Amino acid sequence: MFASILSRAWWMILLRGIVAILFGVMVFAQPGITLASLVFVFACFAVFDGITHVGTALGGGREQEHFWLLLLTGLAGIAIGVLTFTSPQITALALLFYIALWAIATGLMQIVAAIRLRKEIEGEFWLGLAGAASVLFGLLLVTRPAAGALAVLWLIGSYALAYGVIVLVLAFKARAFARRVRGAVTAT
Repeated sequence: MFASILSRAWWMILLRGIVAILFGVMVFAQPGITLASLVFVFACFAVFDGITHVGTALGGGREQEHFWLLLLTGLAGIAIGVLTFTSPQITALALLFYIALWAIATGLMQIVAAIRLRKEIEGEFWLGLAGAASVLFGLLLVTRPAAGALAVLWLIGSYALAYGVIVLVLAFKARAFARRVRGAVTAT
């Protein structure tokens, strides 16, 4: 079951949510952050998020039919993070589109994963909601590229906080599912 991947690695999902929340708090705590700092912090966040997705996919086992969704999501995050690291001189507009494309791509993959999980676990709604939040965030950035830097930073911070909270809920749902499965196995 694809659900076993998420339930076995629930702590990685939890870690991803915590890092997203910390990133969001940092953006709000330092609104005067420079573009160079934002580029560096975003690159670190995207690479870390990608690594945790890859770790979740590989930790769940390649024998799972849908592990590739998590793997692809992780590789996309790592690629965008590395691209951001290797081109720190990019303009604010290019960074905005990097972030938008990353959010849309990972969000769409999370929605696909949630749809595939709907018959396997309870709470797949939270994964779909996290994906929808990512897609909406990305689309908002694409449609409003001329927004001021402070507004973009606040939007990024709000997204990171909302996404982090949603992913935390998903992590606890996955942990509860894993406990129910272990309880059912030991009862038989």
